[in-house]
Amino acid sequence: MDSERSNANVILHIGAGSFHRAHQAWYLHRVNLARKPDEPAWSLTVGNIRPDMNAVMDALAAQHGAYTLETVTPQGERAYETIRSITRVLPWSADLAALIEAGADPACKIIAFTVTEGGYYLDEHDRLDTANPDIAADLNGARTTIYGALAAILEARMARGGDPVTLQTCDNLRSNGKRFHAGMREFLALRGATALRDWFDARTACPDSMVDRITPRPTPDVRERVKAATGVDDACPVMGEAFIQWVIEDHFCAGRPAWERAGAEMVESVMPYEEAKIRILNATHSCIAWAGTLVGLDYIHEGTNDADIRTFAREYVSEDVIPCLTPSPLDLAKYRDVVLERFSNPYIQDTNQRVAADGFSKIPGFIAPTIAQRIAAGAAPAATAVLPALFLRFLQRWSQGTLPFQYQDGVMDEAAVRGMFEAPDPLAVFCADKLLWGSLAGSAPLTSALRDALARVDAWLAKRGCSV
Repeated sequence: MDSERSNANVILHIGAGSFHRAHQAWYLHRVNLARKPDEPAWSLTVGNIRPDMNAVMDALAAQHGAYTLETVTPQGERAYETIRSITRVLPWSADLAALIEAGADPACKIIAFTVTEGGYYLDEHDRLDTANPDIAADLNGARTTIYGALAAILEARMARGGDPVTLQTCDNLRSNGKRFHAGMREFLALRGATALRDWFDARTACPDSMVDRITPRPTPDVRERVKAATGVDDACPVMGEAFIQWVIEDHFCAGRPAWERAGAEMVESVMPYEEAKIRILNATHSCIAWAGTLVGLDYIHEGTNDADIRTFAREYVSEDVIPCLTPSPLDLAKYRDVVLERFSNPYIQDTNQRVAADGFSKIPGFIAPTIAQRIAAGAAPAATAVLPALFLRFLQRWSQGTLPFQYQDGVMDEAAVRGMFEAPDPLAVFCADKLLWGSLAGSAPLTSALRDALARVDAWLAKRGCSV
């Protein structure tokens, strides 16, 4: 590492998985390439709260933070780029000592994190799920969630003089900065950490953001292609689609890289962009994954190119989402078509297993708001109701042990789901779940819409020769 980089302003990123390396790290790499000599340098320090990616992190550390990013267009055009924005990889330990030390360092100006929707443990009113064992443990001093980890980091930072720091969310939670801020304040209040909460209010900023780049879990053939194309035997390459987007609320309290130099959109409000992305892209993605799994498909592009599944996705956006989001600064119909083109990319090889995960976070985050909005407008959300109906049949397969893969869901109550399918009317139990539906739970309009949609899904599965 050269002396200029060792004196750089630092971004500490927590949750350093494939998406971070294909997205934020790529943006910073491009910003650094465009940096003028008299401008401050920025670098990334990366670490994780949990040890599930230690092998990848060890490989990344052995390569001094450098790795190859492979991108591919829907036409199959591949490109390779060595990303060098990560200059430090932190070893994991249960006490998060290295993470705390890095975040407390005055050189650290931004602490960014990718924890996914379920990692915020928030209900529809942005209240913490204090019954969750991870949150309960962290309220008692553990460091297993973003709240417990950041409480330890910020406490150490405050003890060293309290330099301001921006806390930058980099995932798909709607209004992620504001909602994280609410969750963090509640966490500190429940802990009785009044002084730290006051410091948090005064010395941090929490900008909203919207992120987008399809990034599958790397498979061994990525490493083989990288070696064939570049001659480098990269132990931790990452691949993603050529498309990339990052919309950021320009609200930083300790400086920031010139993200716009790499094409990021700096805006006053992220809301219209994130609503379009979450409802059109993320919800459609889940729809295709659940539907595709039910009819025996393995990959997202297969489901997208299936006429029936594509109809489910298009009708959902056209009949319900576009009316909900109009007016918008985006051409929503065009955005819908671009999303479907991206999903049809056969070279990404994005699996239904990856996209189908965490449905108990995705229903309330991506899908329930459209259903609620349509019901409030006096319209029957028939097209949107198909999505949770697909998920219900997907869950039924899980409960029967007939899914073709292991389903991962950070907030699902497995015993409750098994009990649901033992009930006389599983759909009624599903519709009564407050964690999924909030104030809509158990309502007649919701139950009626989902019952009709489930009948449509069952008829479709029967037509396809698939069991219900």
